[in-house]
Amino acid sequence: MTSQNDRHEELEQRERLLRQREMELRLREMEAKIHDPDAPFYQTVKHQQPNSQKPWMKKFILGAKLIAIGVTVLIAVRIAAILAGIIIVAALTFVSYKLFFDSQINTR
Repeated sequence: MTSQNDRHEELEQRERLLRQREMELRLREMEAKIHDPDAPFYQTVKHQQPNSQKPWMKKFILGAKLIAIGVTVLIAVRIAAILAGIIIVAALTFVSYKLFFDSQINTR
């Protein structure tokens, strides 16, 4: 039993050493690539679509979208104000009916 355990521990130690050597070798290779003076240099260029719109057209479209959103918000606020007014008038009418007319009908 002890000989198998010793052999197993020896194999694990060898595997650890092998992994450590591989890691060191990979690190050296990566460091060599980083510090390589002959590394290829690629000049980047911004991609231009062949039928791209003119800058003023993009600004015009953006402005039109902004105006459309503004008009939509304005209409929504107007509708909400009208609905709120209707609800307030209805609530006041109901409360005044309950206070003044309903109490007179029940007392008779």
